[in-house]
Amino acid sequence: MLDDFGYIAIFLIFAAALPVSMMLLPWMLTQVGIKPHRPNKVKNDTYECGMPTIGGSWVRFNFRYYFYALLFVVFDVTVVFIFPWAVQIRELAWTGLTAMLVFITILSVGLVYAWRKKALEWR
Repeated sequence: MLDDFGYIAIFLIFAAALPVSMMLLPWMLTQVGIKPHRPNKVKNDTYECGMPTIGGSWVRFNFRYYFYALLFVVFDVTVVFIFPWAVQIRELAWTGLTAMLVFITILSVGLVYAWRKKALEWR
């Protein structure tokens, strides 16, 4: 039993160390002098696709883009949960079927709610 938790502890250590090292490495390379730090106006200027921006860079962005992205993530995560369940359906028996039906029902109620509120219509 301790061996299983040891693997989880090693995984958690690497999961925490990787992002921290990716944040600290550029800073350390700048301090040592390997990575130069010479900011200027041209480097800090806002651009898109190599073209200078027209107007201000703080433009109001339509919320619907974010909403559709969130809906995609929700239903993408649904697939991530349904696939392992479908692979192990025989071992899970009625308990697994009941749990998945509850899960799908909750998501369906959310989808119907968004649909009724006309959140899925592009105006």
